[in-house]
Amino acid sequence: MITIDGRADLLSMNLTELGEFLAALGVEKYRAKQIYGWMVRGVGFDGMTNLSKSLRERLAESAVVNLPTIERRLVSKLDGTVKYLFGLYDGNLIESVFMRYKHGNTLCVSSEVGCPMGCRFCASTLGGLVRRLLPSELLGQIIAAERDTGERISNIVMMGIGEPLDNYDNTIKFLRLVSDPDGLDIGSRHISLSTCGLVDKIDELAKLELQITLSISLHAADDETRSSIMPINKKWNISSLLDACRRYFDATGRRISFEYTLISGKNDSPAYAKRLAAALKRGLYRNSRPFPIHVNLIPVNEVAETGYRRSAPEAVKRFCEILSAEGINATVRRKLGSDINASCGQLRRSSLAAENAADDTVDD
Repeated sequence: MITIDGRADLLSMNLTELGEFLAALGVEKYRAKQIYGWMVRGVGFDGMTNLSKSLRERLAESAVVNLPTIERRLVSKLDGTVKYLFGLYDGNLIESVFMRYKHGNTLCVSSEVGCPMGCRFCASTLGGLVRRLLPSELLGQIIAAERDTGERISNIVMMGIGEPLDNYDNTIKFLRLVSDPDGLDIGSRHISLSTCGLVDKIDELAKLELQITLSISLHAADDETRSSIMPINKKWNISSLLDACRRYFDATGRRISFEYTLISGKNDSPAYAKRLAAALKRGLYRNSRPFPIHVNLIPVNEVAETGYRRSAPEAVKRFCEILSAEGINATVRRKLGSDINASCGQLRRSSLAAENAADDTVDD
């Protein structure tokens, strides 16, 4: 059982676990469905009006409903994208991004406070890992965003701060909780999980045969380039990563999406596009079963500390055209919330910098 400051974390429980917890307190099991229904709507014990006051007080003594608080909320004037800076129970900060599409609303969620992966182009990893999020903190981002917007979220992308497979057990628990028909009931086929390439965890995930979409942060076509921007490649190189992708597809039948950040002068030349197409074909076309490849091209989000620059629009277009000509399905990711800097990591970092500056002023 997950606890917070010695009390049970109810939002990290499924309905069965909640019923068992209540039974241990001497509370009728049927109360579990009532409490569960309140929690997934973002209601704490005080608002659970169909429970007696004495029961609510007993629950508050032994348990918590662990929901984030909205510390900052930025709304794009261009497309209505909402970027949240959420505060956690221990004062740490994470980010989520609410995006509207024709097919429904999507929330990009964080899986860790900070990130241990060290990808050179990413703001989220600056400062390293602070801690991993609990299942309730993953679920809570969706609940808080739905409560704030008054709109249902039908799709989830685990592409925010952190590496989901580095937080494997809590991520899997979250995936089961969020798809629970008694809870938020967001089907697995509407969930994408992005990883920088933890091969052992990809293999573990494949065994579960979940119907989520796996997204691989590839960003390079050769080991020298990838290792220079993604330290994980020194442990699991491109060949071993693509082998794991092949095994994942064979086990689940689910298409894998490859994310490719375009960095000016680093990995965005026409020759490099051909090298990427060749690497994907070599690594994935290994038996008679077709492997549906999709490459999602992402012009790099410019972060002052990295020094990397965004590829020119003409270079992005040419790169995409070459991949298509080589038989690789490729698209350029539509950038939402550009006026609020909706890419993850920077809002949290700016808030921490402001806090540090304030502390320095006080010390002076």
